Amino acid sequence: MSPTFGNRLCAIIPSVYPRTILAGLAIVVFLLLLLPLLLVCFLLRLRKPLFAFAKAILRLIQAFAGLKVDVSGLENVDRRSIYVFMSNHLSFIDGPLLFLLIPQPARVILKKQIFRIPILGQCMRFADFVPVDRKGVRQGRKAIDRAISLMRTKKYSFLIFPEGTRSRDGRLQPFKRGGFFLAQAAGAPVVPVSITGTYSLMPRGSLFIRPGRARVRFHPPLISKKGDGDPAELMAGTREAIVSGLAEEG
Repeated sequence: MSPTFGNRLCAIIPSVYPRTILAGLAIVVFLLLLLPLLLVCFLLRLRKPLFAFAKAILRLIQAFAGLKVDVSGLENVDRRSIYVFMSNHLSFIDGPLLFLLIPQPARVILKKQIFRIPILGQCMRFADFVPVDRKGVRQGRKAIDRAISLMRTKKYSFLIFPEGTRSRDGRLQPFKRGGFFLAQAAGAPVVPVSITGTYSLMPRGSLFIRPGRARVRFHPPLISKKGDGDPAELMAGTREAIVSGLAEEG
C-alpha cells in the first residue's frame, strides 16, 4: 500500500465508517419497530402513520450520516397539485432524499427486485409503490397503467428517475420514455429536479455514506400534453432544465 493511498484511507475511515454504522443501526431499529406498526396499519388500512414514521426514520438516518442538504425552487411546487417529478440519479440516497423533500404525497416506480426485500418490500406494496419488470415493454406498460390509476384515484404524485438507473460516472445518462408517457397519459405537469453532490457521498456500488452536502433544485413545472403521443418535446425540455441545474453547480 502506498503512503499516499494509506493516508487517504486513514482520512476516510474515521468519518465514513462510524456514520455508516450509525445509519445502519438506525435502519435496523426502523425495521424492528416497524413490525408491530405495520401490523396495526395493515389491520386498520392506515397509510399516513406509516409514512410519517418512515420520514422520521429517514431524517434520523440523514442526521447520523452527516448529510446536509441545500434546497431551492420549492416555491415552484404547488402542494395541492399532482406532478410527475423527474430527477437525475447519482446515488442510492437520491430516492430517500427526494421522498423527504417533495411536499405532497408521492409514490415511486421501482424495479421489482426491491420488493423482494423482507419487510421493506411488503411496506412498499402496502404504501402503493409500483413494481416494474424492466425486461419487456408489456411489463413497463402495466406499471405505468397502475401509476395512472393511483394518480387519478388517490391523487398521488410520482417520482421518476428517467435515466432508469444510477449513473456509473456521475454524468447524466440518456432518458427512457416510460415516465414521460405516464405524465402525458395522466395529464400531469413534469417538475424537473437537479441533484448534485450525492455521487461523491455514496456512489454506485458503495456501501458507505460519506458525510457532506447535497444540493437539490426544483425547476418550474413543464406542461405535458394529455394523450399518448410522442413525448420527445417533453423529454427535451425536462433534460434541458435538469442540465441547467447541474451546470450551475458544476
